[in-house]
Amino acid sequence: MNTQPDLDITRLQRYLEHAAPSVGVIRSAKKFSGGQSNPTYLLRGEARQYVLRSKPRGKLLKSAHAVEREFRVMAALAHSQVPVPSVLCLCEDLDVIGAVFFVMSHEDGPIFWDPALPELDVVERAALYQDEIRVLAALHSLDPANIGLADFGRPGSYFARQIKRWTDQYRASETTSISAMESLMRWLPEHSPDDDGQTALIHGDYRLDNLIMTHKKTGIQAVIDWELSTLGHPFADLAYFCMCLRMPNHEQIRGLAGVDRPTLGIPKESEIVRQYCTLRGIEAISNWPFYLAFSFFRLAAICQGVLKRALDGNASSEQAVKVGALTPLLAEMGLNIAMTRGDNL
Repeated sequence: MNTQPDLDITRLQRYLEHAAPSVGVIRSAKKFSGGQSNPTYLLRGEARQYVLRSKPRGKLLKSAHAVEREFRVMAALAHSQVPVPSVLCLCEDLDVIGAVFFVMSHEDGPIFWDPALPELDVVERAALYQDEIRVLAALHSLDPANIGLADFGRPGSYFARQIKRWTDQYRASETTSISAMESLMRWLPEHSPDDDGQTALIHGDYRLDNLIMTHKKTGIQAVIDWELSTLGHPFADLAYFCMCLRMPNHEQIRGLAGVDRPTLGIPKESEIVRQYCTLRGIEAISNWPFYLAFSFFRLAAICQGVLKRALDGNASSEQAVKVGALTPLLAEMGLNIAMTRGDNL
């Protein structure tokens, strides 16, 4: 963490005295290092630690870096079965630190990055994966209207809108023709299931490193990084989570392809889907290959966007180029699922 944050502590302290007096005197502030799209700081108060998460300074795309959405959704989930940090205040006054920000509790449990979970034993791994699915099912079982989020997104036709959005995004950032991507962009609209009316609050980036674990390492203490949350189809979240089971263990991807999951205590994809369906009280999921193929397509389009920004000089080129190089691989994997109908659950 950077020990010299670019925060005006005096202005921040003055604001928090009224907006979040429980913080007390800020003893120190350190910026977390790493790849957060939104600058994030650890604030050390008199008795506890807190986290400040802000938009980057400067001109931003209208829908990017939506910390206001993060604040709103975590506030709405405060008394639900979905564990989240406690939010204290949202500041939209740019005169305080130069950007919109919010303050939340600091959850000091461990965060794991490798889905093989080498830090845990077999029993702990099995319990943790079960809790990950429990929390996801609990999230999707909530009625958005009952927690004040009825207007948090557009209900219905989620996949049709998403396919168009990410196709347009991909075309805008295309640098070379990728045959598998072209095939996927044809296949997905032709095989999109009829709208079944399901609309839920979805996380949008539900994966291992966006989960803070309890110190016992067998459960989730808090789900973080809600920047992409919206109202959408719940199977998009589930398929996105399951992608890691099929991905290779690559420099830029931590996947479980080729790993002996039963020996490690990690459930099969079919077992994850079955547990999820049981918890939500629904039948087996039809058209599962479509949801998986869509997830690979979406991630491929995101990686292509990262590459284009790097080539345009708007991203850290070394890492961004490596991420962008994953686009053909992800497209091939998505297309393979589409063509084989994803039978190898």
